[in-house]
Amino acid sequence: MNGKEKEIWIKADADVGTWEEKKSRITTGLESGADGVLVEEEDVAKVKELGRIKIAVFAAELKEGGEEEEEEADIVVYGKGSEGDGTKPIPEEISKSSVLGALKGTFGSKAGYVEIRGKEYERFVVDIADYCNYVIVIGKDWKIIPLENIIAELQHKEAKVIAGVQSAEEARTAFETLEYGADGVLIDTDDVSEIKRAVEIRDESKMGKTPLSTARITNVEELEMGDRVCVDTCSLMTLGEGMLVGSQSFALFLVHSESEESPYVAARPFRVNAGAVYAYVLVGEKTRYLSELTSGDDVLIVNAEGSARKGVIGRVKIEKRPLMLVEAEVEIGSGEKRKCSVILQNAETIKLVGKAKKKPISVVDLKEGDEVLVHVTETARHFGIAVEEMVIEK
Repeated sequence: MNGKEKEIWIKADADVGTWEEKKSRITTGLESGADGVLVEEEDVAKVKELGRIKIAVFAAELKEGGEEEEEEADIVVYGKGSEGDGTKPIPEEISKSSVLGALKGTFGSKAGYVEIRGKEYERFVVDIADYCNYVIVIGKDWKIIPLENIIAELQHKEAKVIAGVQSAEEARTAFETLEYGADGVLIDTDDVSEIKRAVEIRDESKMGKTPLSTARITNVEELEMGDRVCVDTCSLMTLGEGMLVGSQSFALFLVHSESEESPYVAARPFRVNAGAVYAYVLVGEKTRYLSELTSGDDVLIVNAEGSARKGVIGRVKIEKRPLMLVEAEVEIGSGEKRKCSVILQNAETIKLVGKAKKKPISVVDLKEGDEVLVHVTETARHFGIAVEEMVIEK
């Protein structure tokens, strides 16, 4: 998947059934972190009572020039037919000129809703895309090819493609189609687990993979006291997960979370004891100094396979502790070997992730020749942003 932002919308319109059935879907979406919900105009106020989420609502009827009344919604959706029964795709019920007339109006964000039943429907989506912020494409008897065609046609247009799906795996397929993928999905299911999994897949698609390489330990040395940073997140991390931290921006060590039980202290799976205050930490496409982090900031959580997700920092603790210098050698893209390092707290619970079996290794057990996981980049950084220039960090 590419790293572009993707959206999850929850289908909770008249097709779904009673308000209680719709409410169950909407609540699950809110709790899981969905981006939007598609509802009827009569349910907008009820949705707002449940929580904050982007609301798309079907236009009550199509009028030339966009004279709609759905002012409480974020997005007005055209294309289900003036009767609003949710079964009639645009081309069979209303003329193209009527749709375009409404979409050309000045009212806020607009979306076209098209059920794909043949090649002419694909063409219709392309025709209306110039006047939409979103095009919602629903397929009953198709899976991939029409969506590929639509994504290919619209890749240079502003309109975002929202594909109708009924499961998390269909959402994954939509996000991966033609590598670029749909911009979002409209998921139509009562299965709570499918909605939650679809949101997880969206989050994976946002962050993508962070490539990990191997560094060979060359020196481990005890140091005096210094200020180190614990990063406590609003997420629970599991075995293999941590943060990328280092003294040099071209090579960041995977510092393991405190998710393992220890005879010395209880597990704190929300925490990474990340290192000394000066060190870089990867927070997305940028690095920041550990000392700069604060409550509410985003940080990147990475596992031993390179899968990444975004975490929110709840608290940062800076305390004086005995330190440990870890030095290593890593091969960069050109084949050249370079030295890299990180300074961590000298304690049994502080761990890097070993290459062998990808298991955590305590810094007090590290020795010359051990191999650990690092993230390597050949670019230098200016104020945390990757740049192509020569920078020497020792």
